[in-house]
Amino acid sequence: MRTRGFLLPALAHVLAIIAVAPLLWIVISALKPVEDVFDFGWPTRWTLDNLQYVLFKIPMPTFLLNSAIVSIVVTVVALFFHSMAAYALARLRFPGRGLIFSGIMSTLLVSLPVILVPLFLVAKQLGLLDSYAGLIVPSIFHAFGVFLLRQYYLNIPRELEEAADLDGCGYWRRYWSVILPLSRPVLASLSVLFFLANWNAFLWPLTITRNPDLRVIQLGVSGMQGQYASAWNLILAAAVIAAIPTVVVFVAGQRRLVDAMKTTGLK
Repeated sequence: MRTRGFLLPALAHVLAIIAVAPLLWIVISALKPVEDVFDFGWPTRWTLDNLQYVLFKIPMPTFLLNSAIVSIVVTVVALFFHSMAAYALARLRFPGRGLIFSGIMSTLLVSLPVILVPLFLVAKQLGLLDSYAGLIVPSIFHAFGVFLLRQYYLNIPRELEEAADLDGCGYWRRYWSVILPLSRPVLASLSVLFFLANWNAFLWPLTITRNPDLRVIQLGVSGMQGQYASAWNLILAAAVIAAIPTVVVFVAGQRRLVDAMKTTGLK
C-alpha cells in the first residue's frame, strides 16, 4: 500500500510535466529573440518584440475580436435555448418526449465533417456566407448541453416548483424565477465548455468565410504559418496570445466545471 501511495502521485507528476512541457516551451520560445528561437536551451535574454509585432503589425486584434464575438454570442444564446429545451424535456409531459430526447442525443453520433457539405449548402441558401450569422447560428445547438442540463433538472426537487405553483407561477415564471437561479453551477460549467469549443473552432469558420475581416483567431494563426513560414518566433507568439483567453476562462470556471460534473447525476 505504501508503494502504491508513492507511485500514483509520482505518475501524476510525470504526466503533468509531460502535458505542461510543450506549453512552457511555446511561451519561452515566444519570448526569445529571433536568433535564439531554434535554440532549445534557456534564453540568454528575453524580448517582447515578437508579441508586439504580432499585435501591431498583424491584424491579430481583429482576429481576437471576431473570436470573442462569436464565442460569447454562441455561449449566451446556446445556454438560453438549451436550458429551455432541457427544462421541457425534464419536467413537461407531452407525447413523444422520449423520442425527441433520443433524436437529440443521436446527433452526438454525427461529427461536423459528415454534415459539412449539406450544412454549407443550407447556409448558402439562407445567405449566411461571409457573415457573423453564418459563424454563430450553426454553432448554437449541441446535444451535450441539452443532456447535461436535463440531467441536472431531474435532480431538482419538485417541491420547489410546486411552491411556485401555489404562488400562481406558470411554466415561464417557474423556469425564470426558480430553475434558472438554481442552474448557475451547471450553466457556468457549460459556458466554459461552449466558449472554449467556439474559440478553438477552425473547420466551420474556414468553410463559411472568405472575407479576411471575418477571420477568427484560429484561422489567423493558421494563415500565419504560410505567410511567416520561416518566422516561427512570430507564429509561437501568436499561439501564446490566442491561448491566453482560453486559459483565463478555464481557470475562472474550472471550479464550477468540476462541481457541476460531480453533482449532475444520471437519473
